[in-house]
Amino acid sequence: MKMIYNFFTSILFLLSAVNSPVTITTNTKTVSETKAAPLIAEATTVATASGVYNQLDANSLSLPDYESFERAFEGYILLKEQGKIKKDLLTLVDFSKSSNTKRLWIIDMSTKTVLYNTLVAHGRNSGNEFATAFSNAANSNKSSLGFYATGEVYIGKHGTSLRLDGLEKGINSNARSRAVVIHGADYVSEGFIKQHKRLGRSLGCPALPNRISKEVIDLIKGKSCLFIYHPSKNYVSTSKLVS
Repeated sequence: MKMIYNFFTSILFLLSAVNSPVTITTNTKTVSETKAAPLIAEATTVATASGVYNQLDANSLSLPDYESFERAFEGYILLKEQGKIKKDLLTLVDFSKSSNTKRLWIIDMSTKTVLYNTLVAHGRNSGNEFATAFSNAANSNKSSLGFYATGEVYIGKHGTSLRLDGLEKGINSNARSRAVVIHGADYVSEGFIKQHKRLGRSLGCPALPNRISKEVIDLIKGKSCLFIYHPSKNYVSTSKLVS
């Protein structure tokens, strides 16, 4: 009987030894598949410029052109990752368009909704109806292209104004020292356009209509993203935020 007992004990031990690796392998696969699932889900939800653009809610306003939005989105994502902007707001200015048109958009990127679409001025030495020349130099009275982080609010000669920090060296990095800010102005209005056949111009500031300037400033202050676009080959070749 002892021999029979030892025989069956040996058989059970061998079966246990054979089965163990199978169980371990099965569990390993299960764990791997569980870990992979969130990664696959995450990969399928990565935002793209075209995907976000196609989901934008114009909110009874107009949408920016895709070309300008694509550039803006590219830099916005990078700056968010770098922590240089904090808010889920993107202000896009398209200086390829006539100053007689509403060429500034404010987009809530969390809800993908256009909040504002309005007139905006360019610098007097950047051009007349269209902006064609840009500079980072002091006293140039020209607009600067590229990405900015909005700063703090102050009261200046134009009333409530918003400081800007240029985030692109050599392109708009002198914005603060040049006092390039967002402010309201009488010359940014439909009435001015009717009288002069074009919008008024600033000393380089992206000036807004007086009637909405304060509410816009209160909305976008404190590290939100501003992008001033123009299809300039020089800008694209110099910028490290767009490709």
